[in-house]
Amino acid sequence: MKFIQGLSVSLISTFIASSAFSQTAPVAPPEVRIGVVTFLSGPAASPFGVPARNAAELMIEQFNAGTAPAPYNQKGFGGSNIKMVLIDENGSSTSVVTEFRNLIQREKVDMVVGYISSGNCLAITPVAEELKTITLLFDCGTPRIFEEGKKDYVFRASNHATADSVGAALYLNSLKIKAKNYGGINQNYAWGQDSWKDFDGSMKVLFPGSSVTTSQMPKLFAGQYSGEISALLSSKSEVIHTSLWGGDLEAFILQSAPRGLYKSSSVILTTGETAMFRLANKIPDGTIIGARGPYGVLAPKSPLNDWYRATFTDRYNTAPNYTSYQMTQSIMSAKLAWEKAQAANNGARPTAEQVAAAMRGSTVEGPGGVHKFALSNGHQAVSETAYGRSKLVKGAMTLVDVKRFTADQVMPPDGIKSEDWIAKGFKK
Repeated sequence: MKFIQGLSVSLISTFIASSAFSQTAPVAPPEVRIGVVTFLSGPAASPFGVPARNAAELMIEQFNAGTAPAPYNQKGFGGSNIKMVLIDENGSSTSVVTEFRNLIQREKVDMVVGYISSGNCLAITPVAEELKTITLLFDCGTPRIFEEGKKDYVFRASNHATADSVGAALYLNSLKIKAKNYGGINQNYAWGQDSWKDFDGSMKVLFPGSSVTTSQMPKLFAGQYSGEISALLSSKSEVIHTSLWGGDLEAFILQSAPRGLYKSSSVILTTGETAMFRLANKIPDGTIIGARGPYGVLAPKSPLNDWYRATFTDRYNTAPNYTSYQMTQSIMSAKLAWEKAQAANNGARPTAEQVAAAMRGSTVEGPGGVHKFALSNGHQAVSETAYGRSKLVKGAMTLVDVKRFTADQVMPPDGIKSEDWIAKGFKK
């Protein structure tokens, strides 16, 4: 009996001590789970998807360690460790939507950052709204995402495709390049169609009297462009516009350069920055190169950009391309919004609605400069953009004749569709 009584006293004492400890010991904040979706296989993986994946991986590592520069130096998201759930974007739009639902309903992610294909973005956007999940579209460019209806949970932290096409036409105009006629080759889906439509409209405004020679629209990931290149060559276009990207862009360069297309026309590669180092010896001098914004070699000089490029290059032994910058801009935007919402919630874990409210209309400075969520009720960001011309110097690709254009020059005012803004001569 004495043993039992002693044991009881001992157990009670242990319980009291453990209870007191549990009341005073800090409780680790729950992790923040982020779904990251990008091409990990297929023709878009190497030039686009993997660099974006690397950027997400690097930023999450830096944030969790608390080693990123201010204002990104608080550990994780407001002190909570970040867990990345990585998904391959490759597949049909139906399978992409299924995987998106799985991220939210099975993996229980708090938000999603992803999507390169404009078709995939258009497919998952209504589902994100249905499931009320913060979703940042990091690369896809179609302006239709926000121009076709109000969104509550979907955001885009970089310019849409209008900036690329308007910027390309402005660049031609700034260099006084002859453009009595022009042709194009763009993929036959939302991204390619929107890109060509905006470029065609911009050329009609900036080069009155110019005419279209040919518009080639191969299917996405076609890979072979012999017939289209023949049509472009026979069109004798003074300017050729293309928004081909990823493996399609690289295949087009490798197939068109040996046939002399760049000798007879000023060729604009609106996404060319991703290929300029991989194919440095294949891209003829004078090719007009874009980076879908102020990214990569076109990023503005700043301490944050210096840190980012050095950290990325040290980690992966290669410099970040523009998809890396776009992914980084998106994750940085999410971090600042989460921490702002958490602070407003007295340090408690914020809801999706609170994070959305914090992100809406915010201004975020990343390695690619300042971006403001200024359009579509504060869900679509705007920034400057830039173009340059390729030049090989001692075996290394550089850009010369770089010109920058402000957000007001390349993006429409809030509430006005891109197509209408361009048709009215870019009037604000």
